[in-house]
Formats: sequence, structure tokens, C-alpha cells
Amino acid sequence: MEDKYAPPEKKRLLLSMLIPFIFIALMWLVKAIEVLFDTDLYFLGIFPLKASSLTGIITSPFIHADLQHLFNNTLPLFVLCTALFYFYSQVAFKVLLWLFVFTGLAVWITGRPSWHIGASGIIYGLATFLFVSGIIRRHIPLMGLSLLVAFLYGEMVWGIFPGIRLNISWESHMLGAAVGLFLAAWYRAEGPQRPVPFYENEEEDEGPGAEENGEGSDNQRN
Repeated sequence: MEDKYAPPEKKRLLLSMLIPFIFIALMWLVKAIEVLFDTDLYFLGIFPLKASSLTGIITSPFIHADLQHLFNNTLPLFVLCTALFYFYSQVAFKVLLWLFVFTGLAVWITGRPSWHIGASGIIYGLATFLFVSGIIRRHIPLMGLSLLVAFLYGEMVWGIFPGIRLNISWESHMLGAAVGLFLAAWYRAEGPQRPVPFYENEEEDEGPGAEENGEGSDNQRN
């Protein structure tokens, strides 16, 4: 009964949290299975150019090396994915799907010969999409979101360079960011747009001599 009378914005926010919550719950469920059964599901990740690891394009974001890795990805994924579904609800599912597919496929084609696991590529893609989309749409609230993303996650940019940190898939970070940039440009005409200023054109009263003065029916308003 309480939900029935909840303000529309509250409902919208809660719905925006649903997919991120499910995504993260699956990540934690996978890690719980690994711990409980003392196993390692790294083989569900991506090993570049290995045909049997093509399924990793979809499954690798749910696999994490350890609890620290999982903790590090949980909060930014939840915040950024919720922002995607809240502010870009019209294209959110498509953006998330293509982030999975294109980032994973790009890593499979170009990555180092090693197992690539974790949701970091998706996180970089989300951060880049949200940042760039707000800028190119020139929509003030979305530009504010862009600045917030830059403030909170600006240091992530160092993760796209090789050799900064060992045992980190910088390829996933760089390619995820590239896919996010591409999707921001591709979907720039879909979803929220900058409001068009509304100007009232006041009709001027035409006097008896308006037509003789060249102000009659031949004038057109541009």
C-alpha cells in the first residue's frame, strides 16, 4: 500500500536501482559459490582468441579474482548503472547490452594472452558514456552529472594505460571507455535532450493602414 502512494520520482529511482542490484547480486552469488565450493571460475572469463572462451564476453563481468576485486567494483557499478537507468532510461538497456558485447568482443580480439575477468570494463564504459553524453547533449542537469562522474571517478583514467598496476586488465578499461564513447555519440539523438527555448510570438494588431504601409498579409513570420 505504501508503494502505491510513493512519489513518482521515488518509484523511478527504485526502478533504476533494480537492474544494477540484480547485476551485483549475481556477481556476489558467483563469488559465494567459489568460496563455498572452494573452486575458481576463472575459465568463465575471456582468454583472447580462444574459441571456447567466447562465452566469457557475457560471463566475465560476473567473475572476480578475490573479495577485494569484487568490493572495488561493487559501488561504482551500482552508482553508475543506477545513473544510466535513471537519466537515460530510454536507451539504458541497449547501452548496457552493447557495453557487454562490444567490450568483451574487443578484449577477446585484442587482449593479452591471459584470462580477463571482472566488471571493470563495464564500469569504464558507463563512466565514459555518462560523462560524454552529458557534454554532447548540452543538457544542464546531464552536464552536472558529467561533472559529478568526473569528480568521483576521474582518477580512473590512469587505469587505461599499460603497466600502471600489475595484474590489471588495462585493455578492458581502455576498450570499455572506447565503447562508452562510441555509444554516447551513437545514441546522442535518443533519450533526454536539451530543452528547446520557448518564445511566445505576440501577434501585433494590424491597423487600418497596415496594408498600405507594407505590413499587411504579404509579411511572413520566420
